[in-house]
Amino acid sequence: MTVREELLEVRKRLAGIFDRREREAVILLVFAHVKGWSRVDLIINEGKELSDFAKTEIDRIIDRLILGEPIQYITGNARFYGMDLKVRPGVLIPRPETEELVDWIRDNASEKSDLSVLDIGTGSGCIAIALAKHLSFPTVTALDFSQAPIEQTKENAELQKAKIKLINADMYQWKPNPDSYDIIVSNPPYIAPDEKTDMEVRVKDFEPEEALFVEASDPIKPYKRIEEIAKIGLKPQGNVYLELNPRFAEQVKSYYESKGWQDVEIRLDSYGKKRMLRAKKDD
Repeated sequence: MTVREELLEVRKRLAGIFDRREREAVILLVFAHVKGWSRVDLIINEGKELSDFAKTEIDRIIDRLILGEPIQYITGNARFYGMDLKVRPGVLIPRPETEELVDWIRDNASEKSDLSVLDIGTGSGCIAIALAKHLSFPTVTALDFSQAPIEQTKENAELQKAKIKLINADMYQWKPNPDSYDIIVSNPPYIAPDEKTDMEVRVKDFEPEEALFVEASDPIKPYKRIEEIAKIGLKPQGNVYLELNPRFAEQVKSYYESKGWQDVEIRLDSYGKKRMLRAKKDD
């Protein structure tokens, strides 16, 4: 079988699972993983014979994709902020919208140096590592309660040559030292249980529930705890940055304002959704 024939077969098998644009992106990732090919390599080699081994490997991946498994878990890699990060089951896959949160922090802090940063619920370490690499001489600490994210962050930090301090702790039990951080950032769980039915299988059935879902009775509970941590741990005039569920954005904003935070601001993502919040600690 030629590469072109395999491509036609793969496209048919993935039709209805991904839209055309996402399907082609996934196919590129599959061939890059199995053959090490770029988009150009794939075009150049379309007329060549595909080895039985490569076809078997590609077909196995397609079988897993059809069952809903995320391509990032299959290949063990995810792109974030220009970096290739390792991801494994049990670790939340980095999202493009989170890159916009990093952008916002960089825009506000790029002219400052020696900032102390805390990333709560670090997951793959994507936010912490991006900030460690793109801020000026920062001290970055990454906190997560699960061992899998801590190990994954450590591996990614080493691969990216980023210096990160790690804390394996439950944010609901952990207490920061007073006035320790200039920036606290978090992409906490924020999906309500009643939203689960509308989610894609590859998210709700494969990614860690504890990193996705909140309690129906108090959907902004993680933000309340982060507020408590930030009230103690941030230095005066320090900032907390949060990724939001647009559904609860105004509720989170009102809560922080009620607790005396200054300049509380919601920012829209590239899709026009209320996705991020920044708040400044008073003196």
